[in-house]
Amino acid sequence: MAVKRFNPLPGFGLTMGYTILYLCVIVLIPIAGLFLRVFDLSWAEFWRLATNDRALAAYKLTFGASCIAALVNAVFGTVVAWVLVRYSFPGKRFFDALVDFPFALPTAVAGITLSNLFAANGWLGRFLVPLGIEGAFTRLGVVIALTFIGLPFVVRTLQPVLENFETEVEEAAATLGAGRARTFFTIVAPTLLPAILTGFALAFARAIGEYGSVIFIAGNKPYHSEIAPLLIVIRLEEYDYAGAITLAVVLLLFSFALLITINLMERWASRFQN
Repeated sequence: MAVKRFNPLPGFGLTMGYTILYLCVIVLIPIAGLFLRVFDLSWAEFWRLATNDRALAAYKLTFGASCIAALVNAVFGTVVAWVLVRYSFPGKRFFDALVDFPFALPTAVAGITLSNLFAANGWLGRFLVPLGIEGAFTRLGVVIALTFIGLPFVVRTLQPVLENFETEVEEAAATLGAGRARTFFTIVAPTLLPAILTGFALAFARAIGEYGSVIFIAGNKPYHSEIAPLLIVIRLEEYDYAGAITLAVVLLLFSFALLITINLMERWASRFQN
């Protein structure tokens, strides 16, 4: 006769049932409804709607700008995390809290603020536009907005790794004659690489679905500065539900692929650190 194990934390069945029900209502049912609607389309019609010229231009801008923004954050976000963890300076707590500002700021407010800053008569635009750098109402504006909202993902992913990194390892390398550059590339960089890749993937995934901050600074010109989420909204306003659902499914499938990539990176990082 099997002996029932004592659980010091009762209520597993109730909480597990609530968790499954909550996830089904909030996540699974809406996603299932989206796929059920797209199954009404034939493969030829789905392919036509997913690969027309306007959709391809929107994909190109969305994925391209998201990748560039994530790469920028991977580089400079690493520097920010390094400074916040390794050095002490006046106002450190303020700057550390400032990293989370894109999380708290409404995306529409961020878009309006960035467009005003980089417009031709803005605080930054008045100096950059004469140099040929147009940050507002261009593709560059899309990258700027996506970089702004993606920075916290890289910094907050790297900070715990840097805090747990033992500086004694660097000191031991120095005592053995390794220079700063060799110590960084042979000891520090391999340890940080999994976290940097995870932060890059998180920032990339977040940027793909961004809408509010981009539409105010992008210009939203079809075939030029129109992102895929905006095109979905336009299709809905045109009552083209088949086109909107098709674009949404394409982005959803790509998001699933990114989610799997992030999970694999996290497992790799945990094995690497252990």
